[in-house]
Amino acid sequence: MAWSRVAAQVAAVAVVVSAMVGGGRCMTNVAPGKNITATYGDEWLDAKATWYGKPTGSGPDDNGGACGYKDVDKEPFKGMIACGNQPIFKDGLGCGSCFEIKCDKPAECSNEPVTVFITDMNYEKIAPYHFDLSGIAFGAMAKKGEEEKLRKAGELELKFRRVKCKYPGDTKITFHIEKGSNPNYIAILVKYVAGDGDITGVGIKGKDAKEFEPMKQSWGAIWRIDTPKPLEGPLSLELTTEGGTKLVADDVIPKDWKADSVIKSDLQAKE
Repeated sequence: MAWSRVAAQVAAVAVVVSAMVGGGRCMTNVAPGKNITATYGDEWLDAKATWYGKPTGSGPDDNGGACGYKDVDKEPFKGMIACGNQPIFKDGLGCGSCFEIKCDKPAECSNEPVTVFITDMNYEKIAPYHFDLSGIAFGAMAKKGEEEKLRKAGELELKFRRVKCKYPGDTKITFHIEKGSNPNYIAILVKYVAGDGDITGVGIKGKDAKEFEPMKQSWGAIWRIDTPKPLEGPLSLELTTEGGTKLVADDVIPKDWKADSVIKSDLQAKE
C-alpha cells in the first residue's frame, strides 16, 4: 500500500512538471492535417492559435525564423507573421505564403480577418492546423483597444484560409546572397513574392548558358547549387511558385556579386 501511495505521488508530480514545461497547456500529440496548397476560395478552416515572443513584438528575438528571412519586424511584413505547423510550413516550401485569420471567441475577438505571412515553423502538435503568431499578429485579431486582453487568452480557436499575398506597390522580389557563397557554391534567399508567395523551384543560368540549372532547397526559403565549373555572371534566375507561375529575372545577379549582399529585382508576380 505504501508503495502505491509513493507511485501515485510521483505520477502527480510528473503531471505538474509536464504542465509547467508545456507553458501550462496539456501536452498533446494531434496528427497534422492535409497540406494547404495554392488554392483559393471562400471556405474557412479551423485551427489553433498561440503566440510567442514579446506582447507587441514580431516573434523571435532576432526578428528572423526558419524561413531565413530577417527584419520581419520591418516593412513589408511589419510583424504580421506566423509559425505554421507542418501542413502550412511544408519543410520550408510554404515560406512566404499568406493566410487570413480571424477569431470570434473570447469576447475580445473582432471576427474581422487579418493577413499573416508564414516566416517560421512550429512543432507543437496541438491541432491539425496551428498558427503560432507574433504578439502583434495575435493582438491584431482583437477589437480595437482589446489587444492586450486577447493576448492573455494565450491559446484560442480561429478560422483561416489561404489568400494571395499582396505587397505595397513598390515592393519587388528580393534576393539575398548568403554568407559563404562563391563561384562554385551559391545560396540565395528569395523573399517578397506576391501572389502565391511561396517558391517551390529555382533555376540559375550563367552568362552564356542556354538552359537553367535546377537549384536545391537548402532550408526555408534558401536555395543553393554546387557546381565544379564556376558560375560566371551576370546570373539569371527562374522562379516557380506553388501554383505553377514562372518568373524569370534576367541578369539579376551582377558579374561582380558578393556574398552577404541584397539584390532587389525589378520583378514581381501578379497578385
